[in-house]
Amino acid sequence: MIIYVDADACPVKDIIISEAKKRSIEVVMVCDTAHELNDGYSTVITVDKSSDSADLKIANLVTKGDIVVTQDFGVATLVLGKGAKAINQNGMIYTNDNIDRLMFERFLGKKIRRAGGRTANPSKRTKEDDENFLTNFIKLIVAEH
Repeated sequence: MIIYVDADACPVKDIIISEAKKRSIEVVMVCDTAHELNDGYSTVITVDKSSDSADLKIANLVTKGDIVVTQDFGVATLVLGKGAKAINQNGMIYTNDNIDRLMFERFLGKKIRRAGGRTANPSKRTKEDDENFLTNFIKLIVAEH
């Protein structure tokens, strides 16, 4: 098992590294050239800054049994299709049961914005978000390890 992180805007990198170290699990952080990462534990793969570069790199690397941390529904869809697990930064585990609904909601949001409408901004990160992520991240690790 390898943990892949869509690391450009990931607020839970420290939690991921801490839990992976405890279990000696490899972590690969994928980011674009606008970000510089060095946590002393993970392998960092830097991709060009073009649209979806990090997403496509993760999708190409992931294999069955891996875990991917991403807030991108499209990446989650690709990962699930390869037999890996996916979780977002707030602890929501993407599944085959919820990914279609999430992709449809993303489509509707884009459609509204293209028509000049507005959609709600994401709420500020809370301590509960970190706790939910940690709890569900550990569940995924234990289930795959």
